[in-house]
Amino acid sequence: MAFCKNCGAQIADGTTTCPSCGAPQDNYNPNPAPNYNNNYNPNYNNYNPNYNNYNPNYNPNPPAPDNGGFLWGLLGCCIPLVGLILFLVWKDQKPRTAKAAGIGALVGVGLVVVWYILVFAIGIGSSLMY
Repeated sequence: MAFCKNCGAQIADGTTTCPSCGAPQDNYNPNPAPNYNNNYNPNYNNYNPNYNNYNPNYNPNPPAPDNGGFLWGLLGCCIPLVGLILFLVWKDQKPRTAKAAGIGALVGVGLVVVWYILVFAIGIGSSLMY
């Protein structure tokens, strides 16, 4: 048997910390004898306020609702690159909002393509007339 270097309590050989005061000991034994007498810890609190015994899947902080959103679609239409990025970021977490932003981006790109077709068609047609 050995004695604690801090409080002087009797401890088992090879103990790394004193069970009385918790002071580390210099003598390290890689295979210490198990201590089955001190399993009770009065400072341990098993209470978890976020766990529901009736529903273990209960989440006290539910995610924000995913209701689509016309304004996200409008933003995607006005700035298609932003709509594409929002679609890629939100496609798993907020599928309805991601779909609105993605559709807005597609509509915005379609409008730009139609605009360029009209501008070039009118431009080429007017230059052929003169």
